[in-house]
Amino acid sequence: MPSSTTTETPTGADGASLSPGLKQRHLSMIALGGVIGAGLFVGSGAGIAAAGPSIVVAYALSGVLVMLVMRMLGEMSAAYPSSGSFSAHAERAIGPWAGFTAGWSFWVLLCTAVGLEGIGAAKIVSGWLPGTPEWAWVALFMVVFCGTNLAAVKNFGEFEFWFAALKVGAITLFLVLGVLAIAGVLPGTDSPGASHLTDFLPNGGEGLVIGLLASVFAYGGLETVTIAAAESENPVKGVASAVRTAMWRIALFYIGSMAVIVTLVPWDSEAVVERGPYVAALDELGIPGAGQLMNVVVLVALLSAMNANIYGASRIAYSLVERGQGPKGLGRVSDGVPRIAVLASSVFGFLCVLLSYWRPDDVFPWLLNMIGAVILAVWIFIAVSQLRLRRRLEREAPEKLAVRMWAFPWLTWAALAGMAAIFVLMAREPDTRVQLYSTGAMILVLAAIGYTWQRARAQR
Repeated sequence: MPSSTTTETPTGADGASLSPGLKQRHLSMIALGGVIGAGLFVGSGAGIAAAGPSIVVAYALSGVLVMLVMRMLGEMSAAYPSSGSFSAHAERAIGPWAGFTAGWSFWVLLCTAVGLEGIGAAKIVSGWLPGTPEWAWVALFMVVFCGTNLAAVKNFGEFEFWFAALKVGAITLFLVLGVLAIAGVLPGTDSPGASHLTDFLPNGGEGLVIGLLASVFAYGGLETVTIAAAESENPVKGVASAVRTAMWRIALFYIGSMAVIVTLVPWDSEAVVERGPYVAALDELGIPGAGQLMNVVVLVALLSAMNANIYGASRIAYSLVERGQGPKGLGRVSDGVPRIAVLASSVFGFLCVLLSYWRPDDVFPWLLNMIGAVILAVWIFIAVSQLRLRRRLEREAPEKLAVRMWAFPWLTWAALAGMAAIFVLMAREPDTRVQLYSTGAMILVLAAIGYTWQRARAQR
């Protein structure tokens, strides 16, 4: 395995460089906890309501696709560690326009997600403290995590380490309690057996499709570990470890918890959507205060996502500027931190929050639709980049293949076919069709700008 010392230290527009401030324990826990995102806790209720018990199949299918994408991304990130991750790989494999398009579309996605997570976290806290304005909580969270990311990368790492530890501990305890209850050995509870699973496809194939689309977008955020690896003590080791353990993490935390929830709670229970599936399952067990405790975990998941997305957005922006694809000011590094990029990413996130209050009926939904399918577009860039870079690596630097894509190139092509199928399914559903077209328009605009810029630079 090649040493991390072979990696060039990325330098900003002012010649300063990012500092390798993340320790291996930070990266390991980011990889572990990064799987347990806000989408799992918050967004899975709508999927269960649509798909019923077949949501387990939906998460298994999308989980296989995500595992393939992570393997491809891991192969490239171990060979070419970069804070630009898939954006830098797309530029290397396809061309500067591809890196520009993938990078800036993902930056918009992350910044918007920061705002959405801030709103979600504020709703939870204001529910505990009635009368307190939600905007004040959002502002507080934004200031805290902007400040954390401005100070030093190790601060981001420490926050994520403890956030991830709490999420992993909570969901592990949830799974243990759920399995004990299903087995009929949890004191004070009766096993539901398979009574809630008899109507496996309550809304037919259409419900399964809706559940599948919901599950795909719940996996967003797994890419952060490959971005963070570039600032770790040993990028190659960190990426390799994260990718190799992705399979059991997805199977246990996502598919396992969905199986426990639909076994414990009737799929059509209103509580699944209103209170969230995890809270509803714990309330079903009758454990005093357990549901409220899970709300604390959901809050932590939202805050963790805010922290990680500000970090990821700032590093993607920094990498783009480093490669000459953005305003030079964003690339300035101070004490190992791209502080202007952190501030810009936080300001855009807070602007999204303001839009949700100022223009909740038009501008904000338009923005949400625009980012709806960005993650799928990014996955396509990852797959195409891996197809092209793998051949180059085998020919020029086979020693850099510390992580290898399984059954190359067949599984890469299978993953691309899966992504194409999801696009077709999105086009069939009225709600997701709007997202597909809006995201497609943004991608085309960015690609046109990137290609024009690439041609102009080539002619200098």
